[in-house]
Amino acid sequence: MDDIDQKLIQALTDNARAPLTDLARQLGIARTTVQSRIERLEKAGTIRGYTLRMGYANRPMIRASVLIAFDPMSGAEVLSKLRSLPEVRRAHTTSGRFDMLVEIAAQTTADLDRILDQIGSAKGVKSSESLIYLTTKLDRGASL
Repeated sequence: MDDIDQKLIQALTDNARAPLTDLARQLGIARTTVQSRIERLEKAGTIRGYTLRMGYANRPMIRASVLIAFDPMSGAEVLSKLRSLPEVRRAHTTSGRFDMLVEIAAQTTADLDRILDQIGSAKGVKSSESLIYLTTKLDRGASL
């Protein structure tokens, strides 16, 4: 992947619906070159797909991250519980004091409280700590 590919990926990250002609103008290359590069990046798996990013006014009102510590042999059960909760958007394993970081999107604080209770009551969960998002100061494509 060269410098042009990296600039193309950044431009698509900023706006995946940008017309090929706009991308070509922005990168200083031919439209057909942009199209062939995108196709090559898709075939190579560098670009796996395109997604919708909702505007802030339409996102769920309450967003939070939850740090979870669980018993070593309980990972599969905890993950199964997380999969059953539609408000759980992502779950990442981590190193350090916590075993997992979970991203949640809820409509109300009551919904968030219910979700946190369900996570905390999952078999094998030893502890959890939640971090509620207040204001987004920088967003480079996050989809929560």
